[in-house]
Amino acid sequence: MKTYLECIPCFFKQALIASQIAGADEVTQKKVLDKLSQMIPDFSLEQKPPEMGKDIYALVRDVTGNPDPFKEIKYRFNKIALNLYPNLKKKVKESKDPLLTAIRLSIAGNVIDYGTPNSFNVDDEIDDTLKKDFAIFDYEKFKNSLTSTSQILYLADNAGEVVFDKILIEELNKEIIYVVRDEPIINDALIEDALFCEMDKVAKIISSGSDAPGTILEYCSKDFLEIYKNSKFVISKGQGNFEALSEETKPIFFLFKTKCYCSAKDVGCNIGDIILKSAL
Repeated sequence: MKTYLECIPCFFKQALIASQIAGADEVTQKKVLDKLSQMIPDFSLEQKPPEMGKDIYALVRDVTGNPDPFKEIKYRFNKIALNLYPNLKKKVKESKDPLLTAIRLSIAGNVIDYGTPNSFNVDDEIDDTLKKDFAIFDYEKFKNSLTSTSQILYLADNAGEVVFDKILIEELNKEIIYVVRDEPIINDALIEDALFCEMDKVAKIISSGSDAPGTILEYCSKDFLEIYKNSKFVISKGQGNFEALSEETKPIFFLFKTKCYCSAKDVGCNIGDIILKSAL
C-alpha cells in the first residue's frame, strides 16, 4: 500500500502521542515534531506507511532517550489478554463454527494498537467483531488452502493480540511459525511478549529481523526471508502488515480491522470493517 497525503497529519499525531507516552516534556515533544517536519519532504508517497513509521519511532526514541516507550503498555495488555483467554476459548468451543469464531476473535484482538490514534475497549470490540459482517470474506478460499498445507507462517502484530492469535492457532492444528518484530516499535509484539503469552506452547517463535511496524521485506533478515520465500500459506495480522505486503503475489491471508481512512480506501471498504482477504 502506498502512502496517502492523509497519512502525513497522522504521522505527526503518532509522533506526539509516542513522545507523550515516552514521558517527554512539552519542549522535547515540540523538538520531535520539529525534526519530523524536516523529515517529511524526504518521504515519498510511493513508500509504504510502515517505512515512514520506522523512521518516525526511531526519531521519538532518539530525541526522548526512551528506547521502548510502550513497554509498560505492552505488559499491561499481555496480562489483560491472558485473563480473557479462558472465556475466549469457551466462546470458540461453544460456537457453531469454531474456526470462524477463532478468526473473528483474532481480528478482535487487532484493536490493541497504539500505532493508530483511536480509543478502544477490548470487551466491546470482542462483542462487535463476533456479530458484524465481514467487508471482505475469503473464508472458503482460506479453508481450502488450509487443507493442502502442513505449515503456516503467521505474521504477528501487537502485544496482547498474541493471545487472540494463540486461540486461532490452536484451531488451525498445523505446524506454525510465529513471527514477531526484532526490536521495540510502538506496541508491536516482540519475542518476550510471545513467550509471556505462552505462544511457544503452540508455535515456533522467530523474529523477522526488522523493527518496522509492518513486515517490510527489505528490512527483514536473510533467515526470515528464506522462510517467507518458501511458505505456501501465510497469515498476515494487522493493518501494518497489510500496508507492507498488500502488493505481494503470494498465498497470504490478511486478517485485520481497518482503522483509518487510508487503509479503508486502499481496501475498498469503510473504517471499522473487518477483513479476511486473500492476496491471490
